[in-house]
Amino acid sequence: MIQPLIARGDDGTEVCGPCVGFAADYTCKQCGRAGNPHSRGRCAHCVLAERVNALLAGPDGTVTPQMEPLAAALMDAPSPFPAIQWIKESPNTKLLARLAAEGHELSHELLDELPPSRNQRYIRQLLVHTGILKERHEDLERIPGWLEHELADKPAAHANLARPFLHWFLLDEHANGPPTATIPPPPTATLRRRVSVALDFLAWMDQRDLVLADLAQEHIDDWIAGATSQRRYLIRYFLKWTTSRRLTRELTVPSIPRQEQPQDLLDEDDRWPLLQSCLTDDALPTDVQAAGAITLLFGPSTERLCHLTPEHLKFDDKHAHLMLGRHPVLLPPRLAELLRQLAEQPQLRPQLSRVQPGPRWLFPGMVPGRPISTHAMTQKLGRHGIPVRTARNAALAALAADLPSPILADVTGMHRHTALRWVAYARRDWAEYLAARAEDP
Repeated sequence: MIQPLIARGDDGTEVCGPCVGFAADYTCKQCGRAGNPHSRGRCAHCVLAERVNALLAGPDGTVTPQMEPLAAALMDAPSPFPAIQWIKESPNTKLLARLAAEGHELSHELLDELPPSRNQRYIRQLLVHTGILKERHEDLERIPGWLEHELADKPAAHANLARPFLHWFLLDEHANGPPTATIPPPPTATLRRRVSVALDFLAWMDQRDLVLADLAQEHIDDWIAGATSQRRYLIRYFLKWTTSRRLTRELTVPSIPRQEQPQDLLDEDDRWPLLQSCLTDDALPTDVQAAGAITLLFGPSTERLCHLTPEHLKFDDKHAHLMLGRHPVLLPPRLAELLRQLAEQPQLRPQLSRVQPGPRWLFPGMVPGRPISTHAMTQKLGRHGIPVRTARNAALAALAADLPSPILADVTGMHRHTALRWVAYARRDWAEYLAARAEDP
């Protein structure tokens, strides 16, 4: 009889249960497989298969053909125990079980009819990850639903302008298929702000008994003059659309006033000790160490940071480089080792197989197949004392003093005009310093 080896003798040799007086039977009574005991004499694999079938059962009590890829992915999980725990405890499984029991053909449109929630978004990505649904610009697809919520208490005339402005102008340029896997999606928060500003502007017009056809330059100047922030300057996008539709005459929105210098920079006396902590403090999680060090050294956008994959790392006999853009950046040995660990370590959460191969993220998120969100990354680094915005600004200021603006824009992911302003700021800072040294007797 074959028995699992569960202990070591005095001489170091491995011994089985009966030999040490532990007569438990590790053989599954259902499939005959040894090991992975779970309950009632059955192994975890058999228990998982039973729970998956119960979870995804349709109206006739069996798994529908459409759900079979998800069932197979769950049963093929590298370890059955986390999958059993997920089915038992995750709130997402309640929605999944309801969808399966109703027996409807699963589609994005069916999920769109459900109230927006974290569970709905998780289940949608789970179905995309296993090939049941096609991938799409999910962040963009949620914007129309957000707009309808915003329009609930708005006049019909405002809704009749906001909907085509969003669909025919703002979303039109992003409507050509799903995003490239390793390229961050477009900033949907920016699109929402443009729509919100347009709605605010329409309300402002109503207060002054104005209609679009009567808008003159003086009205735009009054709108901008009442601004308490730079938000009102975003009205340029709405007016560009209304002008193209001949709803308004040609109007000019002034450029946003430039700041004399970047704000909220982490002091260098704080930046370097924080960087040293990221590189040497093993009490910090590995992903926090790596993400914090990259932010403090190179200042990439959080979107670009979250979308890093092992393919962005290049190792040779002597050096390691990180491809943040077209230009590789040389990594300090300790940071290179941290990133190598992230690239090689098994995922902490059970990974479901997917029909089409996808990227393996250095910073995976909670949702299958997706990286950590920018908000979650910012919150995670902040909890460990790394202020992302000020740390990034400090890194940019340091890089701008050494790099030409095209390379700075490529490495950090910023617009070339923004890179020019950073370089001008850094050079001016040095110029003032050198002038002061020259005047010092």
